[in-house]
Amino acid sequence: MYLKAYDCVSAARADIGRYIDWFNTQRPHSSLQGMTPKQAYWNALPNCQEAA
Repeated sequence: MYLKAYDCVSAARADIGRYIDWFNTQRPHSSLQGMTPKQAYWNALPNCQEAA
């Protein structure tokens, strides 16, 4: 994210939200073996079988 002057708080919040979404769902992280945080989170959850 780059420094940018915003005209209103709502515009800044919208950009921050988009950045966080991109960071967690699109950007691979070397500390997560090339996975995104979202992928690492879901891969760490135990596999649950559906109830019959």
